[in-house]
Amino acid sequence: MSTFRRFLRLSVTGWRIFSQRGLPILSYGASFLRKPSQIVEVWPANGIPLGPRIAAFVHFDRGGAVRQDVLDHVAALKAAGFSVIFVTNSGRLRREALFALQSLCAGIIIRRNIGYDFGAMREVIEHLDLPRADTEMLLLVNDSVYGPLRPLDDILARMDFNQADVWGLTESWQRRYHLQSFFLAFGRTALTDPAFRNFWRKVRPVTSKWWVISRYEIGLTQAMVKAGLRVEAVWRYSDLVRRVPPLGGIQAEMEPEADAEAKAYPGMLDPMVKSRLTHRQYIRTASSKRTPLNPTSDLWRDLLESGFPFIKRELLQRNPGEVADIAEWREVVRQTGSTAAEWIERDLKRVMRNRAP
Repeated sequence: MSTFRRFLRLSVTGWRIFSQRGLPILSYGASFLRKPSQIVEVWPANGIPLGPRIAAFVHFDRGGAVRQDVLDHVAALKAAGFSVIFVTNSGRLRREALFALQSLCAGIIIRRNIGYDFGAMREVIEHLDLPRADTEMLLLVNDSVYGPLRPLDDILARMDFNQADVWGLTESWQRRYHLQSFFLAFGRTALTDPAFRNFWRKVRPVTSKWWVISRYEIGLTQAMVKAGLRVEAVWRYSDLVRRVPPLGGIQAEMEPEADAEAKAYPGMLDPMVKSRLTHRQYIRTASSKRTPLNPTSDLWRDLLESGFPFIKRELLQRNPGEVADIAEWREVVRQTGSTAAEWIERDLKRVMRNRAP
């Protein structure tokens, strides 16, 4: 290997290590130079009335717009008995969005987009001094998903605080075990444990997404576990993986479709059928090696087919994990009985680049 190529390889490796470790540490250090609060405006200004069940809904849109499914999600939480606090990292809200939210929310907090979701959640908890004496449940939600595609009542009923102190919808074993943070519920036992306040007191307004995921999303579950609190997911990882049948079973399930293709085009298999088989093989191979998968990405089909009410927005917009069978998302969403495919595609028209829906 030439000296130049060796230098280039070392430089690339060095930059990768620095970007994954050094930059996040610098971002954390810089957070101490920022104001701890990034709140711009609070409505109502004279205090936010709260009931015993509180939902903090974190939102971001560069233009200050609010998607229709977000309004539907907020409305569903209100109907379920939550006092909804809508906190946007957009720095502003469009007038029509603000008016729509004021009819649904107990309070609205507008802040600058520093600290991502966890910076916003910390500010809600601090600003409202949560938990209060009568707080029974705190739900932390964000707009990183499309939905709800199904009613939330049954899902909320499954979050039994006699069985666990902290609930998420899905759990991940990537990096370290954690509940995925787009829908987290804390019962009274967790809220009054010193570990809860200690964790949020340490959350800083960092600009590194890597730091937020590693130290805050993963760190939150780990802090609860280390404190002796019980954490649980409604859709357990092991149950989802067991839903994926062996390849022979998948082929038998798809046999009519595959047979028709084989007869029409000898020696060929339709790319959609092939992509589904390829992805199923990927899941089975990863499971056999105990390689952790991302449930909301790799197991999206199994989640929807088992009653899950959301689909990840990033999965449809960018598909960063290169999930092979996601092109069939419309059919799977329609099978849930939801008409969401149409308005999801409307949002994709607004944000997607160089990718077909």
